[in-house]
Order: sequence, then C-alpha cells, then structure tokens
Amino acid sequence: MARLRRRNLLKAAAAASVASVFSRGAAGQEKAAAPAWQQRVVEYLQRHARADGGYGWEGQERSHLTPTFAVIGCYKLLGQEPPNKKALAQFIRTHHPRELRKLEQEHRAFDWQQIQALVWLGEDVSDFRAIVRSWKAPFAYPKQYEQHGWPVFQQEVAAILSHKLVGLSIEDIPAAFIEYVNSRRRPNGSFNSTPASDGSQGHVLNTWWGLQALNTLSTDQRPVDWLKSRTIPWLQSCQLADGAFTYQSPPSDPESKLFGGWDDIAYTWAAVRSLRLLGAEPRDPEACARSIKSLVSFDGGFSDRQGWLSNPLATYYALDALVALKALDSLEFPKRIATKHGSSPPPDLKVFSIQIEAHGQGSPAEAVDLAETLKINLWGAKNAKPEWLARAQALANREGVESRFFVANEEYGTWIDVPGLGTYSHMSDIMGPAGSKIPPSLAGQPPVSWNKFRRERLGEPFSAIAAIATDSKRELKDSKGTVIWELDFKSPFKNAFAGTGYRLIWQFGENEPLVRMLLDDSLQSQSLWLSQSFGFAAISTYHFGNPDFTNSDPMLMRYRGQLPFVALQDAHGPEPWWFADMTEGFRTLFLATKPTWDGWLEALKNNWVVAVRHDAVSGGQTWMHGMPEVIEVVKKQWRSWQWWDNPAIKRPPVSIVAIKPGDEFEVGRPERGVAIRVRCAWQNTTQGLPKKPLTELVKLMVAGKQVEPEHVIRRRPNDAIEDDYFLYKWVEAPAGKHTASATVRNIATGEESWRPIEFVV
Repeated sequence: MARLRRRNLLKAAAAASVASVFSRGAAGQEKAAAPAWQQRVVEYLQRHARADGGYGWEGQERSHLTPTFAVIGCYKLLGQEPPNKKALAQFIRTHHPRELRKLEQEHRAFDWQQIQALVWLGEDVSDFRAIVRSWKAPFAYPKQYEQHGWPVFQQEVAAILSHKLVGLSIEDIPAAFIEYVNSRRRPNGSFNSTPASDGSQGHVLNTWWGLQALNTLSTDQRPVDWLKSRTIPWLQSCQLADGAFTYQSPPSDPESKLFGGWDDIAYTWAAVRSLRLLGAEPRDPEACARSIKSLVSFDGGFSDRQGWLSNPLATYYALDALVALKALDSLEFPKRIATKHGSSPPPDLKVFSIQIEAHGQGSPAEAVDLAETLKINLWGAKNAKPEWLARAQALANREGVESRFFVANEEYGTWIDVPGLGTYSHMSDIMGPAGSKIPPSLAGQPPVSWNKFRRERLGEPFSAIAAIATDSKRELKDSKGTVIWELDFKSPFKNAFAGTGYRLIWQFGENEPLVRMLLDDSLQSQSLWLSQSFGFAAISTYHFGNPDFTNSDPMLMRYRGQLPFVALQDAHGPEPWWFADMTEGFRTLFLATKPTWDGWLEALKNNWVVAVRHDAVSGGQTWMHGMPEVIEVVKKQWRSWQWWDNPAIKRPPVSIVAIKPGDEFEVGRPERGVAIRVRCAWQNTTQGLPKKPLTELVKLMVAGKQVEPEHVIRRRPNDAIEDDYFLYKWVEAPAGKHTASATVRNIATGEESWRPIEFVV
C-alpha cells in the first residue's frame, strides 16, 4: 500500500475527527447528525488541525495558542466537543507564545486564553493559580514604546478575569487592578487605555473588556445599574447603516470621520456581547445579524470583513455574536468567488531577495561581501549616511556584485499620539531607493497626531481635497458604493511624495485597538487612492529580537491577503559582519522580472512577497509567511535563494579586506600604505556583537608571503567583546596590483578553507 505523505495523513486524520464529532456523543452514544451548515463549519475548523495537537492559522504549519483558543470556543458555541481533547489540553498548557521566546513584556491575555480554553474543555485549571496570584498590579508598559508607560488595557483586565476562572476569591484581587479599571472608565460608560481624565472617547473592544471586569467584580453578578443608562446608548451609536459596528461613536461633525473607522467582526462582536451583558441589543439587531452572516466564506469560516480571507478567530467572533443575538440558526455559504488578495503571479517571474533594515554602518566592504555570498539582491541600509550608501554601491559596482543598496531607516524618537490609546513609538520605518527625496523625519519633535504623521510621512492627500477647484469631478466611493468625496484627477494637486518610491513598514505594536486603527486607516487610504504611498505597505514578521511578530501579536494574521508580510532585520551593532547570523537567518523574497526597486514595489502591490526564516531561532525549520501561490513559486526556485543545504549560497567563513587611508568607514585604516584586515566567523548576539568563534585564523598571506598580523580585541565597559580582528599594516606597499589570502579552520570540524582577494595600491 502506498505510504501517505505527512500532509495527506493530517488531512485524513482531520476528516476522521470531523466524522467522529458528529456520529457520537461524549459517552460514545450515537446521536443525531448535526445540521449541514454546522458540519461545514466544523470541517473548516478541522482543516486548521496540526500534528502538534493544536490548531494553526491558514498557511502556517505551526499551531498557535490564539487560533486553538478560537477553535475550542467555536466548538463550545456549536454544542460540540473537539476531537482529541487530551492532546488539545496538553498543547494549550505548553504553548503560551512565550515558550517560543521570552516576551519582552507580560501578555496576560495569553494566560487568560489558556485558562478559558481549558475551562471550556472541562479541565482542572488550579495549577494556574500561582501565576495569577503573582500579578499584584498592572504592568507598566515600557516607556521606550509608550511614552507614559500606560498599561495595555486588555492585558490587565485579563488578570481580573483569570482570577475568577481559576477559582480564586474576587475579594483577593489586588486593589491596584480595581483602581486601574475605574480610572479607564469614561463618563459615558465606555473604556479605553488612557486615563479617562484626558477627555478622550472609549473604544468598543476595551469597553467589552472593561464591562467584563466590572461584571466579574460585582458580587451579585449583575452589572451596575448606572452602566445601562450611559453605556447602552454609546454602544448602540457605534452601529453603522448596514448593521455592523465600528470601534467608536462617529463624530457629530459631518465633516469629520473616524480614521480607520471601518466595520469589523471584532467590533461587532464586542458591541453585541457588551449590549447583551447589559440586557440590551443593537438598535437594529436584524441588520446586525445579516451583516455578520454576510461574512461567512465559501470555505465554512468567517472573515473580518467582506472579501477578506477567513480565519478561526473571526469565525469565533461571528459565532459568539450570533449566539448573543439568538440568530445562530442557519448559515448560507456563498459560492467561491475571486477576491483580490494579490493577483496570481505570471509564469515568467523569478525569485529575488531583499533585506530590509540591514546594516548601514561599519564596513561597506563586508556588507557587499555578505550581499554577494548570501545573494541579497536589494540591501536596505538602516539609518545609513548618504556617503555610506554611495561607497557600498561603488564597491559593489567595482566588484561586479549585482546587489543594489537602498534607504531603509528606523526613525527613532518619532512619537504618535492617538487619543484614548496612548503615545507610541516604533511606527516610522521607512524605505526608499538611494537618493530619493524622503521628507524630513519627525524624530525629536513633540508627539504628533496620526493625521499629522500620515500627512507628512505617508503622503496623506485628504487635507488637500478641499483646495481642489475644478469643473470636472469624479466620484470616489468606498467598498459599499457610498460616495466619500468628489474630486478631479486632472487638478493641479499632486501628492508631494509622488514619484519618490518610498514606502513605510509596520514594525510592531501590542495595543490591539491602536494597531487595528492605524493599519485599517492605511488600507482605507490605499483603497480610495489605489496607491500604497498613502499607508503602511507591509507588516513585519521575523525580526532580530522577536522570532515572529505574529506569535506575540497574532491579531496581525487578520491582515493576511490584505498587506504583504515581510521580514524586518532591524540591524543592531557597529558592524555588518557581527550581525551575520541575522542577515543569513531570515529575509524577504519577492517575485519580479528583475531585482529592481520598481520590481519590488510591483511585488508589494500584488502581494508577490514571502518572508522566510531558517536559523537557530526557528530550530533549523523553515518558516514562511505568504500567499500559497507565491510560496509555491518560491519553493520551485529554491536554488536561486535558499541559503541552507545549497552550496551555491553560503555564508563566508572569513572576511578579508584591503583597507586604504581614504576608506573612512573601515576599522583599522592606515595613515599610509594599505592594511589587510581579517575577521573570522563567529556566532553573534542579537545586538550585533561577537559571541562564540566558529573559525580561527591559520595563516595570512600577503603578496605571496606569510605575515604575522596583530590580533585586535575591543571590549565594552561590561567586558563584552565589541570587535575581534587581525590587522597587518603594509606601510611600504609598492604601487600596483597585489594579492592576499586568509586560511581559517572550522573549530567544530577542523576543516580548513581560504579566501583570496586582489587589491591595487
């Protein structure tokens, strides 16, 4: 009998699990078959089952706690038991996202997801009491990310909810949590992340969390009466004309609008559940139910918005909201239709490699060397001086290296203030071709509003619309056909940044309501203006300090198919050579006819992009983010980009550089003559410092003779090695062409290798 491949085996197991769910009850007794629509939803859920016992996102081989939590919640809502409950419970207990790597700050909502999922499964959760008891007060968010150190609201409310779930007395909940929740309650009954004293509005997601907290703290298990008269009207005012909800009550001024104020299944879910908790319902519950059911996909799941890809978390939100509305009676699944998640790539495209925010300081020669040997076609130099970029490109051109160097800056010190959510950094990562006219950075200025940021950083055009005077206008409509503005595309107005070709990358943020608002606003701008110049062009995943941002911020997976996922190297340390572990370990691939900047922008526009990680952090496994049809092309062309198990692309075991007096960016440059600098390969720290030697110098030959170089070791005040190299100064080098070579030994295997260079004095 032919052996089943692993993928087919999983599919067969999933199908068998679905059958078992509907054929037998908990005690193994035969039971009536579930309705066909329920079976279709369960089949959808089981397609996310993974071999490790959990459930994963579409397109991901690894399971994750959040989709696993969502799938268990869906089974609970459907009145069914998930298959393999013991293995499922074990997965939940052992797969908090911090297990992949310790998180920089506490994510108590993940602990709550673990506890709640186990409770749904009927498991004992008393072993979580110790960690819940250890939470004595809200966790101050690091001030390098949020200027005030204000906690993320959802994380702190999760501590209160977890307290009750594990069976601890609510009387023992630390007063600091109660004071914190009360301080975030607005006069209209809504909640948000900042203190209510700042006068800002609430957010529907935070309001749902806040109401749950108050309900948990209420000894008679009933919401406080005053909440009803104040909160219900506010929640109902968030409902839109089509029945769905947005995150906040729209402004009373008809000329104003909520930025990122789209409807979303998460907002609808939070509003409906909040109203149900308060004994109320939406102004138009029937329209609300219709709007939710319109999100069901042909595949059996639900999407966050119409036309988006389905996912388990959106499916849980939709089912839970329908249950709250008492409308989960039946579902009608649409036929499969083509949706715009990036067009299928033409057959003539090739795979090229781009490294975003690679080194832009230190040795240009070693940057060029790494770009060539690791076959990085486009090298984004982080915060590089124009002279460094020019020098690196000149060296590449001289050596016949086809790599192109471009600007990829992280604008440290840029702060964006969003009322109700806080003042956040790490939101201004910009990339563009070398020499492009990128506007001045906002770094070092007082915090700016999102409107100011998108106007001066994203090229936001809306403020100029009022100034357009013309006789011939065109209507601009949103996705539902509603006229938003009328404008003349032939008017003299031009985007100040048109033609520069620069784009912004979303790096990270852990306040979910904030991230949603900013990314949604970017998508709104792009959909209206048919351009990615007016919003974030991509979302970062693999990173030097985080194995995968979608692991610590799984909400980002909702944007799969809407924004490309990229790897963001975010280089640290003084030298490219001492960050080579990261430069080698993960990168972004894209499909194009040529590895040009225009080819890259076309790939971004069409989502012909795949982020790849394969290194010690991934445990030697290959992780990928991308659309399946693009991943398929990438895998077929593996010889052109794969840096492991591929002799054609290999990290060099040693660097050897000839340095002259005019090489201003090179360490060890001589006052006259030439110096030969050798750096052996080391394992590196995430901060770009040498950690453990992989090779050792055997001999250095210069002009046919073995020479004895000086061994230079530079240390930091804490005694950490900052640089380690060998330097031979050839002061009286005669004019002409010369050669040098370095022989090194692999410390682990004893194998020797050598690298030669030619240079001209």
